Amino acid sequence: MAKTGESYSAARAALLATGGRTGSADGAATSPAYREGPVLATSDAAIRERTGRGWEEWFDLLDGAGMDQRPHREIARWVADSLGIVPLAWAAQAVTVSYERARGGRAVGQRADGFAITVTRTVNAPADRLFTVFADPAERQRRLPGADLRERAATRPRSARFDWADDGTRVNVTIVAKGETRSTVTVEHARLANPDEGDRMKRWWRERLTTLASAMNAGGCDA
Repeated sequence: MAKTGESYSAARAALLATGGRTGSADGAATSPAYREGPVLATSDAAIRERTGRGWEEWFDLLDGAGMDQRPHREIARWVADSLGIVPLAWAAQAVTVSYERARGGRAVGQRADGFAITVTRTVNAPADRLFTVFADPAERQRRLPGADLRERAATRPRSARFDWADDGTRVNVTIVAKGETRSTVTVEHARLANPDEGDRMKRWWRERLTTLASAMNAGGCDA
């Protein structure tokens, strides 16, 4: 901050993007300033490619909008609105959680109501067909065995919200059409008790969505 005049969040973002290392005069890395600090969701180049802005630009915008004291959902909605996407989309979540980590407000996956994980897969199926896999109990049992979901609200074929079992956690599903025969599904499992439970459910959803994608990719949208 002292060297560049940047805001705290932007300066810290730049440092975190290098793994927390500061450079010596000859360019060699010295000791990490944030050895145990948080990490950004992806590289500056990748987030710029996906959103049109780098980390410093995003964090300056968020600081300027007064987002540093706002809850996760409100930040994500602000980012999503600025990008013209839904709050659960990867880019909105990547910017939001990275901002929260960079300002020290969150551990990885942590939110005000617990921990959350997201898993995304692209499937050879129309959005409506993929939506049915989650919304129809018979299809869900066939395609996602063990998914104990009870629907709370749904907007076919774009999104659905569910209670998970009886443990108080929530599952939010977002589906984005990628043409007539391909779709991307993002599953967010939220209100998890701790990071270990987050890791467990992330593995579970990765396995289920990978199996689903493999079956539908091999057999077509009617598989």
